[in-house]
Amino acid sequence: MELAVNVMRQSVSEPRKDDKASPLVGAALFKPDGAIETACRGELRHGDHAEFTLLERKNRGNKLDGSVLFATLEPCAPDSHHPPKMSCTERIVLSRIKEVWVGIEDPDPKVDRKGIKFLQDAGVRVHMFDRDLQEVIRKANKNFLKQALQRAKAVRGAKQLKGTALSSLENALVVSTIKDFSGEALKRYRSQAKITTRIGSQAFNRHLLRQGLLKEEKGRLIPTGFGFLLFGKKPRAILHQAGLLATIHYPNGKDELLDFDEPLILIPDLVEKWLGDKLPNVIDRSHMQRQTQPALPSEMVREAVINALIHRDYDIKGAKCQLVVTENSITIKSPGAPPPPITIEQLKSFNAPMLSRNPGLHYVFSHMGLAEERGLGVKTLKSDAEEEGLPLPRYSFEAPYLALTLYRNSEAPSRALNQEVLDSINKAERKGWQWLTTKGKAKSSQYAVAMDIDNRTARRHLNGFVELGMAKKTGSGPATEYEVL
Repeated sequence: MELAVNVMRQSVSEPRKDDKASPLVGAALFKPDGAIETACRGELRHGDHAEFTLLERKNRGNKLDGSVLFATLEPCAPDSHHPPKMSCTERIVLSRIKEVWVGIEDPDPKVDRKGIKFLQDAGVRVHMFDRDLQEVIRKANKNFLKQALQRAKAVRGAKQLKGTALSSLENALVVSTIKDFSGEALKRYRSQAKITTRIGSQAFNRHLLRQGLLKEEKGRLIPTGFGFLLFGKKPRAILHQAGLLATIHYPNGKDELLDFDEPLILIPDLVEKWLGDKLPNVIDRSHMQRQTQPALPSEMVREAVINALIHRDYDIKGAKCQLVVTENSITIKSPGAPPPPITIEQLKSFNAPMLSRNPGLHYVFSHMGLAEERGLGVKTLKSDAEEEGLPLPRYSFEAPYLALTLYRNSEAPSRALNQEVLDSINKAERKGWQWLTTKGKAKSSQYAVAMDIDNRTARRHLNGFVELGMAKKTGSGPATEYEVL
């Protein structure tokens, strides 16, 4: 990965009379015999993709079975840039390369993640670069990425790639029309995304066409599934998996339920407004002892809800996004496992690479300023919890749901333990456990300093947590860490 990033910096920009920025792209090929070859964009000829240079110019006719390719930018998918020329992904598949590491996604919303999907469908194992290197790539390509998105907004056409679909909701909903869009939702989008064209105008509709939210068939503009999710007056009337189901469990045993069936882009504000005067009431006063319970920042709830709506698997039709509020926690459930190649372990470590399951939805929310630009929101959630002194959020996969639990107070993880475990740890250990949950993982020396105890006692506490299944030990020797489960 680092080699590809270093080679990326050697990219040769095309000579142009306009101010169009060329992408910086690097590629590295690791062959089974240990040989390593690299290429950058424009290395041998202006405009040539790094993968083309590496595979076609430098290795044409060579057997590349078992090789591993690293590319800092998502390889172009069939029909994405210069048809009928062969795309980089087709060259990779024909070269019999079975493993590819990708830096960042293609910034064009009409092809975003299509190259990755084409490779995966062809049986190629795809991984994403580490997040810190992704941020280096994005920073180096700042001007190119900005211009690419501006061009995407202005382009006239709405051509989508042939044969590479991320979801069935990319297709037109023939039972709907553009008149089924909510005026309020479109107005909100236009305002927050700072779109200057008038709603309903040809230019505004071209904007939606380019994003894959409308399709033109036989001279008619028809909403796609994603377009109807975002702006449809009643999305669940056609897409029954749309919306959000919310439940509040009060300490007195009573429950309050509400279904949010509105257009997708209106739901986060509606949830925030609904919870605003209710969260302080979801408290068991017998536990308070006149202490005020810190309010969970609304930004954390909003971020979690938005990411659940954006990144859920909408092809799972028998499940809906859910929001469950209790005295100690707020859990958001999103149908679908993490979008491959992201893993649950990467989410748990808050180091998941930047990747969108549904780039079209992500594009809309990010341009409204409502979502982290390219990621899954994990960095924001972690930093917000640390800033508030709250336990770190917890990811888990409970098929078919990816569940994210936000803790409302420092005692919440202890209260979540069963009584038998609670009875087996003393007051000092409970305090230590609360501290550990705000860090996620720590060394015994760090625990000892935080708790103001000696190292031997710190190790006894931490090993006790391991024996009780509350934590696990990773590493060895001085590098040993204790990670919250």
